[in-house]
Amino acid sequence: MRYRIRFVFLLIFIFSGLISTGFYFWKNNQIKSATHNNRNAFNREANSYNVSIKINNHAAGLKKYAMANGFSANYCMMVDMHIASGKPRFFLYDLQQDTVLLSGLVTHGSGSDRGLDDLFFSNQPNSNCTSLGKYRIGKSYYGKFGLAYKLNGLDNTNSAAFKRFVVLHAHECVPAAAVYPQEICQSWGCPTVAPVFLSTISKYIDQSQNPILLEIYY
Repeated sequence: MRYRIRFVFLLIFIFSGLISTGFYFWKNNQIKSATHNNRNAFNREANSYNVSIKINNHAAGLKKYAMANGFSANYCMMVDMHIASGKPRFFLYDLQQDTVLLSGLVTHGSGSDRGLDDLFFSNQPNSNCTSLGKYRIGKSYYGKFGLAYKLNGLDNTNSAAFKRFVVLHAHECVPAAAVYPQEICQSWGCPTVAPVFLSTISKYIDQSQNPILLEIYY
């Protein structure tokens, strides 16, 4: 009888140990999973926060420049080339309300993509590169891509934009919505958007009494 009691206690001890070990590993996995999810959520929030900070900082600078140089103090447009091409990175910004009104996909130049992590930018003719800097959105016209707007570079980094025929236009290869992690098509240096997006922002451009500023930054 004594041996049976000892055997039962031994089984209880072993069973309790197995339960405790199993619970430990289960709890540890739960903690790791929660930590991983929290880290991913934090990264998403951080990325979103950093993009917003950049937008607001550039908008503040554009507002000052606009007021000093006769541009629209109501709206400006910005392109953050540091954002992946499959995500919205063209922003229509309300300078009076300090908020993004619209966002859409936009191309970068094929010469800017050299298979590296960072894009390459150039002001050189025939480089097919995107040029960074502030632009004056000029008169509209109809060319081989339909409605387009001439762009005048206002900085040393994009002073050749007009001679390079860098214009704001649309193309069917640009999707109307985000496709990330896929990339979108590339241009020869023009900021090219989806047709529906150009149709929307053109109303702001055409109705503005003063020319609207566009800034492409990285």
